[in-house]
Amino acid sequence: MSDIYIGLMSGTSLDAMDGVAVRFDGNSPTLLAHHSSEWPAGLKKKIQQLCQPGHDEIGLLAEVDPAIAYVAAATVNELLDKAGLGADQVKAIGSHGQTVRHLPESGYTLQIGDPNILAEQTGITVVADFRRRDMAAGGQGAPLVPAFHRGVFTSETRHRVIVNIGGISNITILPPENREQRPVTGFDTGPGNLLMDYWCQQQWGQAYDQDGSHAGREPHDPILLETLLSEPFFRLPAPKSTGRELFNPAWLNTMLEGFRGLSPSTIQATLCRLTARCIADAIQQHAPETDEVFTCGGGANNNTLMAMLQEEMPGTRLGSTAGLGVDPQWVEAIAFAWLARQNMLQLPGNLPAVTGASGLRLLGGRYYQ
Repeated sequence: MSDIYIGLMSGTSLDAMDGVAVRFDGNSPTLLAHHSSEWPAGLKKKIQQLCQPGHDEIGLLAEVDPAIAYVAAATVNELLDKAGLGADQVKAIGSHGQTVRHLPESGYTLQIGDPNILAEQTGITVVADFRRRDMAAGGQGAPLVPAFHRGVFTSETRHRVIVNIGGISNITILPPENREQRPVTGFDTGPGNLLMDYWCQQQWGQAYDQDGSHAGREPHDPILLETLLSEPFFRLPAPKSTGRELFNPAWLNTMLEGFRGLSPSTIQATLCRLTARCIADAIQQHAPETDEVFTCGGGANNNTLMAMLQEEMPGTRLGSTAGLGVDPQWVEAIAFAWLARQNMLQLPGNLPAVTGASGLRLLGGRYYQ
């Protein structure tokens, strides 16, 4: 049976609200249309404020929560127009919401963007709040996309790793189908684009390092790299997840003490190398038998980062999920359309071996049209 779902995703990079319309035939997705809505500058700044402790957080949260939902609704309605779809043709919207706090070690995670408003403004049933049920079962609530990766990208014979590089990077280790006595596993490896974006904005006034042009100008600094790698998170055992609560401008500025004589391009190159090294180290430690690695997320478009990742994993085939038939830019949004589908079919959406939850769980709450 073929059904159409919409997925909405805004990650830690805060670059845009991404929306996709997807037709599923079984677990096989066909992308019908996509649309991205940039955050209004004022709203983006307020979201960033909410990611760190501050004054009158409850008041700010009450203001930002519906504002995000209205951006999400506008994204959906633009998407419907692009796809030539009516609201009645869509089974449900899977809305990730915007993470403003993720502290699993303290037992909570929070994604906002009022699903009541989204359902009201679109006339489509919304599935939202995916992470907290996994956390209630003892899990980290993240990452959730590995369950989708398993359903769509598993090979019959090849050992694969899917690397999602958004603001934070995470990996999914996919054993071959014919040897799936080993569970699918995955976890956050550390920063993805987050620190590179921040440095690029601060030094050159650009939202991100397009094609890795700044990072590719000069070699990285090995001593600074080792200083960055001293962060205890990198040595934590899996399952683990992280976010802006740790890897933020304050963290970077602390790490850069004593390195202010380095050129901005050298620091950008080192941040790029950090992302590549953390991904490669995680794969080599947890999946040394890997045959091929496929990247997705915004970082898959960073040519310098991809070159560094290949240098860190010589002999391993490296490509993007485009080679598996799914545009790397839209994988996460498609994953949340898939998670909405799992909910509507009353099927679990988490992988306990990934999140650390005590068992499989139906994720998300429904908000009917």
